[in-house]
Formats: sequence, structure tokens, C-alpha cells
Amino acid sequence: MDLIRREAYNIIHKVLKDHHHSDRLLEQKAKKLTDQERNFLFHLVKGTIKMHLNLDYIASTLTDKEKYQHTSLKIKSLLYLGLFQILYCGSVPDHSAVDETVELAKNLFDSRVADFINALLRSFLRNPEIEYPAELPQRFSLKYSFPPEMINKWLEYWGEKDTEELCIYFNRTPKLALRINVMATNRERFMKYFTRKGWNLEETEASVNTFLTEYGQGILHDVSFEEGYFSIQDPSSAMIVEMLDPQEEENILDLFAGPGGKCTYISELMNNTGEVVAVDKFPQKSKKIKKSIQRLQVNNMIIITEDALKFGPRAQAYDRVILDVPCSGWGVLQKKAELRWQFNQDMKSLLKLQENALDIGAQFVREGGYLIYSTCTMNREENEEQIDRFLSKNKNYELIKNPQTVPAKFMDKGFLKTLPHRDKIDGVFAAKMHKRGKN
Repeated sequence: MDLIRREAYNIIHKVLKDHHHSDRLLEQKAKKLTDQERNFLFHLVKGTIKMHLNLDYIASTLTDKEKYQHTSLKIKSLLYLGLFQILYCGSVPDHSAVDETVELAKNLFDSRVADFINALLRSFLRNPEIEYPAELPQRFSLKYSFPPEMINKWLEYWGEKDTEELCIYFNRTPKLALRINVMATNRERFMKYFTRKGWNLEETEASVNTFLTEYGQGILHDVSFEEGYFSIQDPSSAMIVEMLDPQEEENILDLFAGPGGKCTYISELMNNTGEVVAVDKFPQKSKKIKKSIQRLQVNNMIIITEDALKFGPRAQAYDRVILDVPCSGWGVLQKKAELRWQFNQDMKSLLKLQENALDIGAQFVREGGYLIYSTCTMNREENEEQIDRFLSKNKNYELIKNPQTVPAKFMDKGFLKTLPHRDKIDGVFAAKMHKRGKN
């Protein structure tokens, strides 16, 4: 596993230094690994990136603060990796975590750095008690490793108890979410197949076509995935498509389609009839959609690589339009390790993009058709406030408050809303609107 730790260190340092996406780097390295190695690598990388503020705080208490401030990120990244194994890897003995980290320090740096890391890690083992500030949000920020501004916002929305539970949930290792291809199999056959394989599936209340499993990324190398019997999609995301309620032979537009989870599910529910137009401005996302439709044998989809805000002509030609807009991503912080560190993104520009997307997307809906606006965040500015603004300007649209295709427990004041720590799925928001015909 020493090579796995070295790969983990390289990825962690790249992400923290240059803001790379860990998923992309992990995909490149995971291809030649066994399931055990792959799971260990993912756990080390994702966990250390998530917890690095917590690990940094702990490390700073173990040595002279001024000396620590001048320690390079290269060395700190290795310290984080060592501390993470001691604190959050129950399967790794403490002595192994220390010895392997020190050995890696010798290979990467020199004996002086190795001695420094050895001293800090052994100091922590002798005295593992950690004192955090008494005041919120600093305590939650340092204990659970989130930006204090994010903690402040959550405390404002949900209070201390729910905020702490949310932090704890986001720091857990996520389960893998599977969505069956209803054109290729059904729930009963799918569950029997996995039972024969010895893989446990957990049913969800959110979507009848989704399951959760703790088996891990190795499942993607099974023949059932390669032959298109299932996709990776969270139940919350599948529920948004079920809220859209696509019907056979309809024309449907997905304006922010990448990486393709929702548009492929739409095609499956339409049983390859009608037409699904999937638009995304990023070529790499379009390529992912193309790979998915080939694997799933979807043949009713047109993929267009273009900026959704410039897509045209804007004719009222579609029965249903879905806008899964770019957002702050609070709801997927369990899966996207580095996303919490992007809290200070340009929210003003993001809100404007979402507003424009609603205005433009609405122009494609035929009279009597439906418009879905969705995000993977629980931020009210990006959710309820956007819909309120849109409906106040567009009197020909009305909110569908009780869609029959969504379990009632996930509906709140006419909106689909999930809370990760409560519902044990990603956090999402969706509003379904009907475009009235002319009187």
C-alpha cells in the first residue's frame, strides 16, 4: 500500500495547491488498481482533502506556531495524510500510519523533514486530546473542516443541531448510488443478480429505480455495468427526472445535460421514443453523455455541444424542459471533496446565470408544457428566491405544488427539497412549473 499512499499524496498536493479536481486525477490512477487498492486510494484522497482544515489545525498545535506557518504545503500535505490515517482510518494501525508516512517523507524530501513529521505524529499519539474553540462557528469549522462562512450560513438556516449533523454526514464516506436501466432490466432481476454476486443493495424511499451500496467503485468493472444494466445516479437526482415525468413520444430539452445522468434516465423512461435534446457547453461532458448512451443503448437523443444560454432557435417546441443549473453544490459535499473549499466563488455571477437560464429555458416550452428548475444545493438564494422572482415576471407559468410522481415526504411548500443528513441522500431542490395556454 506504500505506492497507494504515494499516489494519494501526489493527488492531495495537486488539489490543495492548484485546485485540480480529485475525481479526474483519481480516475487516471485507479484503472490499474485492485478493488482494495482503489477503495483505499479514494478514501485517503477524498478524506484528507475534506478534513484538511481540521488536520491543519491539529498539526499547528503540535509544534511551534511560527515554525509551522512557514512550513511548505508540500510538507503539510504529507502531514495531513499521516494524521488522517491515525484519526480516520480505523483499518490502519497507528504504527503503520506513522512508519509509512515517515518513509514517504524520506523518499520525497530528506531525513530532516522525515524527523519533523515523525516527531509531530508521535507527539499526537502521546497526547491525542484536541481542544477546539468554544465559540461557533469556529468550533464546527475546525472540528468538522468547513469554511466558517459556510457554517455561519447553515447556522442561520438550520440552527446548531442540524448544522452539526449535516457536517458529520458530509464527512462520512459516501455510498455508491445505482439507477437501473428500465429498458434493460427490472428491480427484481437486478436485485437477484446482485445477491448472487454477494453485493448488498439498499432500497431507497426517494426513487423505486435506485439503490445504494457500500461495495465501492469496483462495481463499475462488472459486466452488468459495461452492458448497460445500470448507471451511477443519486436517488435525489433520479427523483428530479421522475418529477419531470417524461412521457413516450414527447420532445424534451435538457439545457445543462452534462455529465448525462438525468438526460439518459429521461430517455429510458421514454423507452427510446420521442426525442431528447441534450445541450452542454463542455466537450468533455458531451463525450461522457455519448459514452453513456452507447453503453445504455439509448437511441432517441441528440447531443449538442453549445452554451445553453446561446442555444437556439428559441422556439416553443418542447413538451418539457429541464434546467439543472450550475450551483454552489452544497448538497453534494459528501461526494465532491474539494467543493467545500470553493465557498467564496462569485455568487453574484452564479445567481445571474441561474436567472438567465430560467428566462431562456422558459422560451422553449410549448403552451401546456412543463419547466423544471433544479439544483444540487440547499441555498435559498439559488432555489426558492429564483423561482419566486421567475414566477413574479412570468404570469403564464404556475407552480405544480403536488406532483404525483414524487413521494410527498420530499415535498415542502410546493418544492422538492432534500436534506442530506435527514434523508441520507444528496441535497437537491426542484420546482415544476406548468405553462398555461392562451385563454
